[in-house]
Amino acid sequence: MSTGTSTAAPTLVSEPALRRAARRRRLAFYGPAFVAAVAYVDPGNFATNFQAGARHGYLLVWVLVSACVVAMFIQYLSAKTGLATGRDLPTLCRDSFRRPVVVGLWAQAEVVAMATDLAEFVGAAIGLYLLFGVPMLPAALITAVVSFAILALQRRGYRPFESAIVFLLGVIALGFVYTLFAAGGQSPSGLASGMLPAFHGTDSVVLAIGIIGATIMPHVIYLHSALTAQRQAPEGPAERRHALRTLRVDTTLGLTMAGLINLSMLCVAAAVFHGVGGFDGSLGSAHQGFAQIVGGGAALAFAAALLASGLSSSGVGTYSGQVIMEGFLRMRIPLFLRRAITMAPAMVILALGVSPDTVLVMSQVVLSFGIPFALVPLVLISRRKDLMGDLVNRPVTTFLGWVAALLISGINLYLLQQVFFG
Repeated sequence: MSTGTSTAAPTLVSEPALRRAARRRRLAFYGPAFVAAVAYVDPGNFATNFQAGARHGYLLVWVLVSACVVAMFIQYLSAKTGLATGRDLPTLCRDSFRRPVVVGLWAQAEVVAMATDLAEFVGAAIGLYLLFGVPMLPAALITAVVSFAILALQRRGYRPFESAIVFLLGVIALGFVYTLFAAGGQSPSGLASGMLPAFHGTDSVVLAIGIIGATIMPHVIYLHSALTAQRQAPEGPAERRHALRTLRVDTTLGLTMAGLINLSMLCVAAAVFHGVGGFDGSLGSAHQGFAQIVGGGAALAFAAALLASGLSSSGVGTYSGQVIMEGFLRMRIPLFLRRAITMAPAMVILALGVSPDTVLVMSQVVLSFGIPFALVPLVLISRRKDLMGDLVNRPVTTFLGWVAALLISGINLYLLQQVFFG
C-alpha cells in the first residue's frame, strides 16, 4: 500500500569519478607559486640586478642565488600554511597575536605594500617610455588603466587572473632568454667567483639589501598563503599529502623560473655594461646600451619584459594589499579603490621628477626591512600543531626558518651600521 511519499535512492558516485574529482582538487594547487614568482621579477628586481651587474660585475651573484633559495623555502612554508589551516597568514596573525602586535604588523605590511606599488608603477611607466616614448606621468596613468583591467579578471575567479599573470611572466622570461643569448660574452670564471661572499663598499651592501628585498618579497609571503587557502580543501590526510607535494613542485618550478630570470639580468648587466663608460646600470641607460652594443632586438626585448613586469606585478601587489588589510583588520575595500589610493605616491614622485631608478632601488631596501615582520610570524604559526595538524613543521624546518630570519635581520643591521658609522 502506497503512503503517498517516496524516498529518493541515494546517488552513487563511481570510483573513477571520485578519483577524477580528487585529481582536479590536486591540480588546482598548481599556479599560486607562479603568481608569487611575478613579484620576484618585478621592476625593482630589474633595477637592483642591473645596477649590481653594471657597477660590480659578478660580485653579488652569491647574494642573488642565496636569496632565491631562501625565497623558495619561505614561499613553500607560506603555501603549506594556507593549505593546512585554510586561512591566510594575516588572518592567522590576527587570531594568534595580541591586538597591539597585530596593528603593528599591519602598519609595517602597508608600508611594504606601498613600496611595492611604487616600484611596479614606476617600472611599468619606464617600460612604456622606452617602448613608445610616452612621458613618465601619462605612462603611469596608462599603467593604472591596464592594472585595473587585470584586476577585473578576479571577478571571474582565480584562474583567469592567474592565467593572465602567468602569460605576462612568460613574456618576461622570453625577453630575457633572447637578451641573454643576444648579449653573449658570459664569464664562467666570473660567475664562479661571484659565488664567494664579499662586498666592495657601502654601495654594494645597499644593492645587496635591495636584491634581498626584491627577491624575498614580504607582501607575497602573505599572498601565497591566501592563494593556497582559497582552493577547495583536500579531503583526508592522504589527499592533503598529495596536495602538499603538488605545492612543493609548484613552488620549485615557479621560484626556479624567477631565480633564473633574475640571474640572467645580473649576468647580462655584468657582461655588457660592467667597466663600460657611460652606463651606470639605470634602466634607461641599459636600454640605450643594449641598442648600441647588442642591437635593437635586445633593447626591444628588454623594454617589453620591463613593461610586462610592471603590469603583472601591479595586479599581484594590489591583491596582496587587499589580503593584508582584510586579514589583519577584517576590513575590506574595493580593489579598484585600493589601487587608486596606493598608486598616488607613485604619481606624486613621477610628477616631481625624482630619479625613477633611485626610487626603485630604495623601495626594495624598504622591502628587505619588512621581511622579518612576515617571516617570524610565519615560523611561529607553522610550528603550531593545533593550527597545522599533520602538516606542522618538522624541527629542522622551524630551525631553518629562524636561521633565515636572523640572517636577513643581520644583513639589514649591517647596512644601518655602514650607513651611519661607515
